[in-house]
Amino acid sequence: MAQASDEMFDEGIQKAESVSDEAERDVRGSMLRGWRRKCPNCGKGPMMSSYLRVRGTCPVCDERLDAHRADDGPAYLTILIVGHIMAPAIIWAFTTFRPEPMVLASVFTVGCVALSLYLLPRLKGAIVGLQWAKRMHGFRES
Repeated sequence: MAQASDEMFDEGIQKAESVSDEAERDVRGSMLRGWRRKCPNCGKGPMMSSYLRVRGTCPVCDERLDAHRADDGPAYLTILIVGHIMAPAIIWAFTTFRPEPMVLASVFTVGCVALSLYLLPRLKGAIVGLQWAKRMHGFRES
């Protein structure tokens, strides 16, 4: 009888652990950690091994990170954001200051490239964080 109750207790612990594994993850927090290019699980380990390459696992908490499918999402978001910031800025600068066309083109080309290079890895990190929080793609098994 004692052995049966021990088995039921062990099964209850296993069920509780599986429920806690399936508990909802903080979407906003994991996206912010991804924006900072940190592990969406612990927020301490670096997510990226280079400019856009995501590490296989987090060096701090051993969370698997290579299951993401960010694909073209970060690039599309980068284009969307840069376009919405720079287009009104170009119109404002042209109507207010009337610079030479080459000066305007040069300044805003550098601005667009710099803003794109800043946003792209951060948006990729945020998308990986979203996918991790929602258990999308390969993050389901983690």
